Amino acid sequence: MAFEEAKNLGKIKLIPKEAKTGKVNSRFAEDVINRGSIFFPRKDMETLKACMQCGVCVGGCPSGRRTAWRIRRIFLKVLRGFEDDALKDESLWECTTCYTCQERCLRKVMTTDIVRILRNLAVEKGYMNENHVRVCMLLFKYGHAVPINEKIKTVRKELGLDEIPPTVHKYPEALNEVSLLVKETGFRLKVERS
Repeated sequence: MAFEEAKNLGKIKLIPKEAKTGKVNSRFAEDVINRGSIFFPRKDMETLKACMQCGVCVGGCPSGRRTAWRIRRIFLKVLRGFEDDALKDESLWECTTCYTCQERCLRKVMTTDIVRILRNLAVEKGYMNENHVRVCMLLFKYGHAVPINEKIKTVRKELGLDEIPPTVHKYPEALNEVSLLVKETGFRLKVERS
């Protein structure tokens, strides 16, 4: 079976059917590697080029069983230079960063780490999943991605916990720090542009 799959690798189309723009940035894969090398060892980022489209990453992915998560397609777009198509791909946001794909990859492709870099690039270009934008807006407003409501307070009290957890909710002055951080890092502006 593996031999048959390997034999068919040469039949992969140069232009993925998902590619919509037709615009090609022949340096895109190298750009991703260079950006990733700021945060991770370069040799780890260069594993992107080792992806042989075998499908082990998707086959073992808990998210892939329930969503349209298809990292192979995204990586193929990256490797073929379809920058906008790769960064606009909604499934880029389906990854939960559990690292299962990275642990199972036969070629040791640093899949999850590369996904994180692609997401950073997507946000910089103004492409961000709506649900992620909403979570970020909650962070900006409350200093926490999950605001406390009366139901949560009641459940916490029933469990013998303080109604308010020891987070930004309990320390309002920390909200000023969160607000300053998201402003100074430019994160808020990036999210608002998405």
